[in-house]
Amino acid sequence: MTTGTTTAADEPSLFGPESQFRAFFDDPRWALAVIRATVLEAAHPQIGAALADNSTFVAHPWRRLRNTFLSMRRMFDADPAVREREAARLNRLHARMSGSDARGRAYDAMDRATRAWVVATLFESAVTMCRLSGQPLDQDTMERMYAEYRLFLAALDGDAGELPEDLGDFWRYFDRVVEDELENTEAARVILYRLFDHLPAPALLAGAPTVWAAGRAVVGPLLGAITVASLPEPYRRRAGLPEMPGAPTLMQGAYLAAGLTRFLPEGWINVDTIIEALSVPPGSDDPRARTVTALRARMKRASALLRLLTPLSDETGPDPVPAASPATGEGRRSAAEFFRQVLDQTGDGHLDWPDLAAMARELATRLDLDEPAETRLYDAFAAWWRELQAALDADGDGRVSADEYAAAVPSLAGPALIRVAEVLFDATDKDGSGTIDADEHRTLFRTAFHRDLTTTDGTYDRSAFVGDFLSFMSGRRRNTPFDPLLSDA
Repeated sequence: MTTGTTTAADEPSLFGPESQFRAFFDDPRWALAVIRATVLEAAHPQIGAALADNSTFVAHPWRRLRNTFLSMRRMFDADPAVREREAARLNRLHARMSGSDARGRAYDAMDRATRAWVVATLFESAVTMCRLSGQPLDQDTMERMYAEYRLFLAALDGDAGELPEDLGDFWRYFDRVVEDELENTEAARVILYRLFDHLPAPALLAGAPTVWAAGRAVVGPLLGAITVASLPEPYRRRAGLPEMPGAPTLMQGAYLAAGLTRFLPEGWINVDTIIEALSVPPGSDDPRARTVTALRARMKRASALLRLLTPLSDETGPDPVPAASPATGEGRRSAAEFFRQVLDQTGDGHLDWPDLAAMARELATRLDLDEPAETRLYDAFAAWWRELQAALDADGDGRVSADEYAAAVPSLAGPALIRVAEVLFDATDKDGSGTIDADEHRTLFRTAFHRDLTTTDGTYDRSAFVGDFLSFMSGRRRNTPFDPLLSDA
């Protein structure tokens, strides 16, 4: 039986490298379990509404995956200071997410019962993952892992009171929420039926749209069917989810196959390496960049071969990238393309505050800002949103449509956007030297520092940084470092 008290001596093993949860970080089964847990989270009305209004998981799923994984790593770090800093960051992030759903029901990302449900889905999905793969957890291991998840919730909320103290009571709590509270929300439907079918290519495969589309056409429906089959039966019945013939067998086979990876040599599968390799942009000085570049070249050749074999395919893939200037790495882009790839961060077809908040969130996450600097960045983006809304919201509905943006064809480089650029420069210039050096540049952009400046001292001054940022955010030209930062999936 678990208890509500944990001694200081117990904490390092619960949160450190010996924790049961961390043992799953590099387990391929965890990918299936996280998808399942995400659907159960999205099926909660409050979480579903918050995801629909604020999340970038539709337009930028790979970026969100990377950030979520990084956050989980921090929350289970052996160093209490790392956990506390990340918990504070998550709380600030969630405190900015509140509103109402399509039925007028209020939601608040800081609601304690809702946050407890997120933790509950992760724990239950980990247990289910082991059971479906033929390696069920014994009672002692299950109780130890439940204690870890309660400590995770306590790190966020100050205590774990919203989750039952006893593991037996947890299963009754979980069944009650599934049967009485979960709904067939829009966010859950998007994950099950839209996200997999329209998943954009990660950076590694961005140059091979045909290969990506062909693989996605097969894998997408399979992942959807596996996920549906793994969900609790009461929810499937209540949500009216279809029961595809053979889906339970397919699901069981997928989990069993993933479970066999335990026989692979240690270190062969590393989630950190896989996620970073998928997202390393061209020109990065990451040690893996050479391997990624070689893989990307092979993918492009495979894509060309596939197009030759299927000349009648109507798969167009992403819009072709305009030719870039060899000197600047820049190329022209249409207003519609800029709106879709950069401004519409949530992928709902409109520009409103959650889109700009998502930009601020991504920048603050990359720079690992503390509270004062993060607040200054959000305030600058909020001022820019007010400026955009006043200039572009022609019908007064509180948001800017793609047509309203295209009709105005604005430069966008007003005083508020200049302020955003200046605040971002100050946040990136960690040492306050007045210039951005190679390490600071790498922290923000995750790319090499390849700028031919007249000073030739390997630094990026304020005026150059602000000018490049304004040029990018005006939507008229591409910019090599800023494009991966805000437009990559």
